[in-house]
Amino acid sequence: MQKGFSRRIFTPAILAGDVWFILKNIPKFAAYRKNPSFKRAFLEKIMSVVTAVNGCVYCSWFHAREASAAGISQDEIDDLFKLQFDTQADDFELPALKYAQYFAETGRKPEPEETAAFVGYYGEKTATEIMLFIRVILWGNLLGNTYDAFLSRLKGDPAPGSSAVFETLFFIFNFPLLFPASLLMKKDAKKAA
Repeated sequence: MQKGFSRRIFTPAILAGDVWFILKNIPKFAAYRKNPSFKRAFLEKIMSVVTAVNGCVYCSWFHAREASAAGISQDEIDDLFKLQFDTQADDFELPALKYAQYFAETGRKPEPEETAAFVGYYGEKTATEIMLFIRVILWGNLLGNTYDAFLSRLKGDPAPGSSAVFETLFFIFNFPLLFPASLLMKKDAKKAA
């Protein structure tokens, strides 16, 4: 059995790059969210697929709720989190969901020909907009996972190659966001039980 926290987490370099990417793209993200071809359900499907790959418990909880609110059935939500979306996604959604899964599984390092095929299918503008949503949820996933890596370290199960100092600072900085989320998750779990 493998010891160590196994979900993808931030390193200082990845975090710095992602913060810069998010900051410079906030105006685009706000504009793209209003794009009529991007229905809320479609965006939640993308968020759910990337989250399924990265295993962030906070994002899984949040996006399952959001997907339900967007009109996605519980069966389809369950399938998205199992990465079994081929039969329920329509022709517009399916290539985006497959690329989102691939992008996340490769740790943001897709083969150029895969990206070219993705852009070829959607066109430059739409593909760029979809990729922005993929990057935003990846950021959220790593945020939650890095927070959990610190908690795992406290239990004697650290993430391989991670820095205790970085995780501690990250935890302190993100505690105001993720601690309340963890309480809400527990409250929802009690209601469901």
